[in-house]
Amino acid sequence: MAANDNTMSSSISDEETMAIAAPSAAASQHQEGRVLPPLTSGPTLYPGCCLALSTHLVKHIRALLPPPPALTLSIGSGFGLLEALLLASPPPSLRLIGVEVQPSPNQYLDAAHHRTVQGTRFLEPLAAAATTWLFVYPRRVGLLREYMDAFGRDKVGHITWVGPQADWDVYRDCLVDWTVQVQSAGECGGRPWDVICSAQPRVS
Repeated sequence: MAANDNTMSSSISDEETMAIAAPSAAASQHQEGRVLPPLTSGPTLYPGCCLALSTHLVKHIRALLPPPPALTLSIGSGFGLLEALLLASPPPSLRLIGVEVQPSPNQYLDAAHHRTVQGTRFLEPLAAAATTWLFVYPRRVGLLREYMDAFGRDKVGHITWVGPQADWDVYRDCLVDWTVQVQSAGECGGRPWDVICSAQPRVS
């Protein structure tokens, strides 16, 4: 299904969707050979992650994501560090898959929790099955618009957006019909110029 002439999504069968979205016994495992760095109480930048991380911040973002069987799709997961830390968090378990453009720089997510798309104009079809979309420091505002246009503004139940305050002022226009809660990341273990935005469709 294409959002417009320049946006494409590959097809995926119902059986493949169920297999990918099913909980994995290795949900807390990261890509073989990569050790997750220890987090501290203060926000710290790690290679491949634009968001400064801390134990409190990861715990806070984890609390915003739904438990199984709901699926969270992290769109633009990069190295996959934040996603691997979320998966390695204490129970309850989490169903999360990171999506990145080929060739993916992923270093932390195993194959069960990582997918790729062919280019910046391709969309991941699992977005149609996901309850929550997670965007962390997305590269362009058009990406959120394209996912919403392609997979329906009323299908996804929750969008979490994390990034700099200056960027959010642009992205907020994509969610004018949504109920949005905005919190400074500085209040939950992050840098004060980053914000965490939690959005749900407005009930009419």
